[in-house]
Amino acid sequence: MAEHGYERLAFKARVDRELTSFVDREAAQLVAIDDQLAPLADQLRTATLEGKRLRAAFCYWGWRAAGQPDCDEMVRAAAAMELVHAAAVVHDDLIDNSPLRRGAAAAHIALQGALSGRSGRQVGGRALAMLAGDLLMSWAGQLFTSCGLPAPYLARARPVWAVLARELIAGEALEILRTGSRPYTQSSLQVIRYKTAKYTVEHPLHIGGRLGGGPAALTGVFSAYGLPLGEAFQLRDDLLGIFGDPLATGKSNTDDLVGHKPTTLLAATWACAGSGERKVLRALLGRRVLGQEGLDQVRDIMRRTGAVGQIEALIAERVQAATVAVARADLPAPAAAALTALIGSAVVRQS
Repeated sequence: MAEHGYERLAFKARVDRELTSFVDREAAQLVAIDDQLAPLADQLRTATLEGKRLRAAFCYWGWRAAGQPDCDEMVRAAAAMELVHAAAVVHDDLIDNSPLRRGAAAAHIALQGALSGRSGRQVGGRALAMLAGDLLMSWAGQLFTSCGLPAPYLARARPVWAVLARELIAGEALEILRTGSRPYTQSSLQVIRYKTAKYTVEHPLHIGGRLGGGPAALTGVFSAYGLPLGEAFQLRDDLLGIFGDPLATGKSNTDDLVGHKPTTLLAATWACAGSGERKVLRALLGRRVLGQEGLDQVRDIMRRTGAVGQIEALIAERVQAATVAVARADLPAPAAAALTALIGSAVVRQS
């Protein structure tokens, strides 16, 4: 396990180097157009600076699971997954009006600084953040197609990119459409599957496997592993969003409650709440400012109804399904070991 931890950190460092090199080069070309674009370039660097690089890791090990060797070109291709994630984060914070990301100002807040002394700074900051997210998604495709792998390899994986974009947008749109309405567990699980689970685990694995020319059966293995693990990842995020330490998560504990998001945790809470508890929830959810007292009230209801335990049980079921999927698959030993270890990285965490 210690050895794998070292390999994981070494892989993360390789991905970080690829991203830094690419983003610095592209940001410099952006500023070369006009110096006034420097704040936007700086925010693009900030958006890609931090991260666990899990999506890149899943893509890379999809390639290795297909029997391919380590190579820098594949690390570069895998790094493109992190630009997809950075774009999704910028857009998600914009949609949710979240003020913080990783303990610092979210992009749409930070970019208001580029409009200092002018009216309409809030609207302008949001507009700039929208454009930053769009450019990050464009960069993802650019880095992927220029990674250095042969064109026939890239052609094999290209269809999955279209699926990834369609399903990511579908999940985001479904969350918006269902925000503020009565939450249902199955409806909430559908949102997290399309908004997070697929682009976090399943699609990166599929892209890596397609790049590597893996057999058709490998696609089924990746889905059997990736879908439950991706859902477990987001279910853990739901719990951390309410009960986690903001110093670790970098976000406020009240974001999901103020936004009245259709999370599975809230759906489980509502389903098990009594009439009095639902009355309290109606009064608190969606408040512009919730405060510590309101947060504590919601937390107490979530614990008292058993909703927290239900989410932990859902996570455990999905972790077991992902573990079994790897164990039953005939994968190269290094890939099987890495994918097994990545289960813990995705689910056992504080941020």
